[in-house]
Amino acid sequence: MPNQDDTIRLTMAQALVRHLAAQYIEIEGKTVRLFAGGFAIFGHGNVTCLGEALHSHKDQLPVYRGQNEQSMGFAAAGYAKQKLRQRIMFCTASAGPGTSNLLTSAALAHANRLPLLLLCGDTFQSRLPDPVLQQMEHFSDPTIGVNDAFKAVSRYWDRITHPAQIIQSLPNAISTMLDPADCGPAFLGLPQDVQGWSYDYPVEFFEKTVLRIRRSPADPREIEDAVRLLTMAKRPMIVAGGGVQYSGAVSELTKFAEAHAIPVVETIAGRANMQAVHPLNIGPIGVTGSESANSIAAESDVVLAVGTRLQDFTTGSWTVFHKRAQIISVNAARFDAGKHRSLPVVGDARLILQDLNKALKGYSAPPTWTEEAQKLRKSWNGQVTENVHLGNRPNSYAQAIGVVNNLCDPRDRVITASGGLPAEITANWRTLDIGTVDVEFGYSCMGYEIAGGWGARIAQSESEATKDTIVFVGDGAYLLMNSDIYSSVLTGQKLIILVLDNGGFAVINKLQNATGNVSFNNLIADCTIKSDPFAVDFEAHARSMGADAETVANPTELAKAFKRAKSADKTYVICMQVDAFDGWTQQGHAWWEIGTPETSENKNVRDAHVDWEEGRERQRKGV
Repeated sequence: MPNQDDTIRLTMAQALVRHLAAQYIEIEGKTVRLFAGGFAIFGHGNVTCLGEALHSHKDQLPVYRGQNEQSMGFAAAGYAKQKLRQRIMFCTASAGPGTSNLLTSAALAHANRLPLLLLCGDTFQSRLPDPVLQQMEHFSDPTIGVNDAFKAVSRYWDRITHPAQIIQSLPNAISTMLDPADCGPAFLGLPQDVQGWSYDYPVEFFEKTVLRIRRSPADPREIEDAVRLLTMAKRPMIVAGGGVQYSGAVSELTKFAEAHAIPVVETIAGRANMQAVHPLNIGPIGVTGSESANSIAAESDVVLAVGTRLQDFTTGSWTVFHKRAQIISVNAARFDAGKHRSLPVVGDARLILQDLNKALKGYSAPPTWTEEAQKLRKSWNGQVTENVHLGNRPNSYAQAIGVVNNLCDPRDRVITASGGLPAEITANWRTLDIGTVDVEFGYSCMGYEIAGGWGARIAQSESEATKDTIVFVGDGAYLLMNSDIYSSVLTGQKLIILVLDNGGFAVINKLQNATGNVSFNNLIADCTIKSDPFAVDFEAHARSMGADAETVANPTELAKAFKRAKSADKTYVICMQVDAFDGWTQQGHAWWEIGTPETSENKNVRDAHVDWEEGRERQRKGV
């Protein structure tokens, strides 16, 4: 036991890194480092001090070289999601544009409740050299800089203006990221001079610390209220969100549903809480959902929502559920548990489901209700079969999804994020195993696909049971952010990437047309300022970054190419064109509130506004 007066003199940056390296977490009886490493792009704002400190700990905290700060944040988020928020990656960027590039990543992590530690360069605390390179000056408040923008997208924010501050601030940032209720990005602004200032730190600050993620039981009175509602339910249903997996409550959810014969539907974040073949899995719910799930939601009298923030794509902008349905919301976060007149049950999902299961002993949903839900799911399965069938329409997302679904290993991880693919995968992917689908729709962020896949792959490679990481990406998102193809090849983290090219931002063109508007500036062919439109050679581009790649003409060729990709030893990119107009899944979608013009010279726009507003009649009014 060291003497409480023992100290060690270190720079702030050295102390910060040494503290991170000393943090461990207990996962399923094993103790591992909390921080698996990080992603870095060095510049004048972080290389001389923080870079020096990270180099001395490169064996304990491996640092991956990023190509783009935003994609580094996406990779860290993809890693955290794969690890069920139990391990964390940090990102460090230089002052100025390097740091501001991370804003979108922080927003994605915040929306998805994912831990992400941002260690970002900042302007000089002394202000003696001001204005410095890349400093954003605020004319009336010299304490404000670009880094203050992160306050809106961080769960914890601090600017370290003295070396001693990290003794308090760093543990607070870590505890925030490990709190199931407050989980999200933590931001530390590191002024360039303060990074190099020395301080006599207590040696206890660097002792090995084993952390745990707490499990908070619910208030017994909230359990009693939930039980009272459930025992009176004639048409109960469960909405399973992403929080089910983060709580490690998949088994408890299944046991609970089976014990009481309650149908289960999944949110987008909750995809892969149940295998597709489970008899109580009624399908995905919401705007991108299934007719089976949305049909029972319209009739259900009691809705048990577990681990979901009830986003508009889940609720169909609050038209999916019966207006008089009572929602019971089980959530670690009070903020999420009380939405839309829900009965909140605040606490850990695993513990709460165990308590509810015991208290509901003897209760079962009426057999006619459960059987009707299962009939609807069987019908939906038939629709999915038709969607993925080859040869019944032009090349489509659904056909490509079906090909991959039929050939992949049950433990392969599937990732997508933006455009039309989240809806198509949510509706048409048949889950083969638990926790194998990552449809990033909390922020629906273009560019997450390949970067998030790289992060997930790093996480998967830590397991002996590593299978493939499969990324679905559209041509629009590929053009926005693709440099982590190079990252994956450079680091030996193989991805299988399917680039499905529909000639532009086709899903938004679809929305544009559905609201009576003419195609305008979304498809490449409809750009108003252009030379002759041309197709990008995605295969050649991917090869230029070191990947193996090929282009296929149809889903039959895709199947053969996918087998080659499975046997490849490095990142493999497969490109296929899909139809921008007739290749969409049409069934199952709920109403979604968007702004449409009340007046327009275009009759089609006026008519579409009237049609769209009719959906509002089913909208559940919140409080």
